[in-house]
Amino acid sequence: MAPGDDTAARPFTICRADAPVPAALAGAVAAIGNFDGVHLGHRMLVDIVRAAAHAAGRPAAILTFEPHPRAYFAPDAPMFRLTGLAAKEIVFAHLGLDGLIVRRFDGALAETGARAFVLDFLKGSLALSGVVVGHDFHFGRGREGTPAILAELCREAGMICQIVAPVALGGETEPVSSSAIRAALAAGDVVRANTLLGYRWFVLGAVRHGDKRGRQLGFPTANMMLPDCGLAHGIYAVRVRLASGGFHGGVASYGRRPTFDDGAPLLETYLFDFSGDLYGQDIAVEFVSYIRGEERFASAEALVERMHIDAAAARAMLARDETPSMLT
Repeated sequence: MAPGDDTAARPFTICRADAPVPAALAGAVAAIGNFDGVHLGHRMLVDIVRAAAHAAGRPAAILTFEPHPRAYFAPDAPMFRLTGLAAKEIVFAHLGLDGLIVRRFDGALAETGARAFVLDFLKGSLALSGVVVGHDFHFGRGREGTPAILAELCREAGMICQIVAPVALGGETEPVSSSAIRAALAAGDVVRANTLLGYRWFVLGAVRHGDKRGRQLGFPTANMMLPDCGLAHGIYAVRVRLASGGFHGGVASYGRRPTFDDGAPLLETYLFDFSGDLYGQDIAVEFVSYIRGEERFASAEALVERMHIDAAAARAMLARDETPSMLT
């Protein structure tokens, strides 16, 4: 359970793709959206959907779509997703909900009008008893549906409907948004991104074989590809969850390795106090703090000297870090 969440642990049901809605989520009140990042603004929707569902005696759920609509309409355009579906499943399972409903975003759904989206899809196909959405939620063919239209159609269908205002951090005027988090990560400002998320941003992936150069330098690394990742190239203090469930602190480099090959961007993570073979295993890497930008060194020896400094800096940052984790 996420820090600050006083909800007792409960079963969490995931209904993927086109699977029928299970009995555990029948008549749910659902928060609807893409939820990229599942940030503090999204958490407000989660709190409200839980309260509304509890008051109605209904399950509390999330409704989201795959692929992301932006990827559907522009499949060749790069898109920095903060949380793919697997990461969303991890985060939502921590938030005291009853379940997650994932529906395929395809041509048929894209061409569904606003009225049919509410009456036929939400009320008919999914049998939802209510919805919670953000103030900027649009839906239906050509985004014709607005929050006001949604509220009117829900009244017609006898469904609960709550529209949630934007959420800003204390003392700030700009609302929390996925775009703001992407901008922070693009600048290497992991601390700012984590503040807006309410937890440490993390990535998931399988450890792949590399050129073994880290091992030769005395810093063996677990290497991961991060497609379309907009994170600033540089060195980071990280925490790593292994497939076994164990955690290790570490220091990671994300970038093109300018001292050696200027290749495709790669996340290379050196785990502290670990020895073993991780090839092919799925791991999660949480980003805690930015140490420095990517640099080209005159020699491998100069790089190794700096790597020792970076490792010491990462250990110090990890010792001070109190940011919540969604992986524990």
